[in-house]
Amino acid sequence: MHYISPNIWCAGAGTAADTEFTTALISSNLELHSLSTGRVPRVVTVMTMLKQHLFRYQGYIGAYLVVAGVDPTGVGLFTVHAHGSTDKLPYVTMGSGSLAAMAVFETSWKRDCTREEAIQFCSDAILAGIFNDLGSGSNVDVCVIEKDKPSQLMRNYIKPNERVKKERNYKFPKGTTAVLNEKIITKEEIGRYVTVHEIGNGSDSDSLVVVEKMDVDDV
Repeated sequence: MHYISPNIWCAGAGTAADTEFTTALISSNLELHSLSTGRVPRVVTVMTMLKQHLFRYQGYIGAYLVVAGVDPTGVGLFTVHAHGSTDKLPYVTMGSGSLAAMAVFETSWKRDCTREEAIQFCSDAILAGIFNDLGSGSNVDVCVIEKDKPSQLMRNYIKPNERVKKERNYKFPKGTTAVLNEKIITKEEIGRYVTVHEIGNGSDSDSLVVVEKMDVDDV
C-alpha cells in the first residue's frame, strides 16, 4: 500500500521499486497541486497524473496500480496500467493473481455492503490470489478509507502463510541407520592410492573410466 494523500491510497503490483518511486513522485506533485489550487486533492486527479506519467514511458516503468480514495465528489476507484490505460469499475483487481481475486469479487460483491462485509470479501479475494498464484505475496493488508475520518491501514491483517514450527523433527539420533561394514585404513597402509571414477549409464559401450593417482601427502 502506498500513501498518496490522507484520503487517497494506492495499491501496486509489478516492479516494487517502480511502484514505490512512481507513487512517491505523484504524491509529491499532488501536494504541490493542492497547495497551488487551495483545494482538497481528488482521486481522478491522481489517476490522471499517473496515467500521463506512465504513458510517457510506454510501459517501461513496471507499475500496475489501483487508486482508491474519497474526495468532495464522492468515492473514486481506478486501475492504471503500466502503459497508461485506465479503468473505472465498482471493483477492480491488478497483478498476477488478479484473475483469482476477480472470481471472488464476481461471486461475492454487492453494492450495499457493510464495512465488515467489504473487508471480508476483499480479504477473501486477496487470499484467492495468494493461494492460486505463485507470484503473489503471503500477507493481506487492508486499508479502509472513509469520508471525514482518518484512513485506517491494517498491516498484516491476515497472515495465512506464517512460518510455524515443523510438525516433524528431521534430526535422527545416532545409530538410526545401520552400518553394514566398516574398514579403517591407516596412512601407512595406503602408500599410494588410486581413485576410479566411472561415468555413464553402466553399460560397457557408454561407460568412461577415469583413473587418478595421488600421493598420500596430497590426501
